[in-house]
Amino acid sequence: MNQLWRQRFGIGVLSTALGMVALNAGAGESPRLEQQWETDGLRTPESVLYHESDGEAYLLVAEIEGEGSQADGKGGIAKLSLDGEVIDRDWARGMNAPKGMGILRNTLYVADLTEVLAVSLKTGQIMSRIPVADSVFLNDIAIDDGGTVYVSDTRTGKVHRILSDGAELFLDGLKDPNGLYIDGDAIYIGAGNTLLRANPEGELETVAEGFESGIDGVEKIGTNEFLVTCWVGLVYHVRDGKVTRLMDTRDPRMNTADLGWNPDDGIAYIPTFFTDSVIAYRWH
Repeated sequence: MNQLWRQRFGIGVLSTALGMVALNAGAGESPRLEQQWETDGLRTPESVLYHESDGEAYLLVAEIEGEGSQADGKGGIAKLSLDGEVIDRDWARGMNAPKGMGILRNTLYVADLTEVLAVSLKTGQIMSRIPVADSVFLNDIAIDDGGTVYVSDTRTGKVHRILSDGAELFLDGLKDPNGLYIDGDAIYIGAGNTLLRANPEGELETVAEGFESGIDGVEKIGTNEFLVTCWVGLVYHVRDGKVTRLMDTRDPRMNTADLGWNPDDGIAYIPTFFTDSVIAYRWH
């Protein structure tokens, strides 16, 4: 992140300021987030995915490198180490506005405007593009134990699922669906300022509500317990339906987009979108 950008938004030394916000939010109480590191110089990072396989663990960061809704071919995926070092800035390229990601065996699935991309985890090459009919702004990905890929479309209020013969509609009539998370048969959906839970038949119930802005990322961190980000600069803890605000970075104008979660180390990775960084926080 260059100095001009910092001055333009009046945020000073972002990593220091944000670390204080995180610590103060939980001072003298539990829960809280504590900043560990920040990697800047990324290209409009929208989503972070933690992955561990065969003894190797790393982060994949979806980079829009632009406004977020243009089919310009500028987007891609960067690969980072768990301490924030850039392993491969151009691990996968040739995308439009990549956002949410999910992994099934050796394939990375990426939401990319009106398509879901299947990318080889071994090479970073795009193997196929799966069109989603009538989609406008595909946003997040989640994959169930049976290998069904779910993808949200925020602009049309829909969630689609991808089976062996292509994409089909799963849910319609939602308010701004974005973040997805799957745990067993439960499909969690961040829809506007409400966290919903759907079963495989599409029956909905409310898990939590009262978020101050539209939900972006959803990660389950314990029994009936979640970390939730809202893109405008809000991070929440949800336990048994109770919503607690952990961070508010709206004043320094730093976004908190689609977070990743490392369950082994209890680390959340939050992409800051317009401020071009990923920040890691330890959960306490």
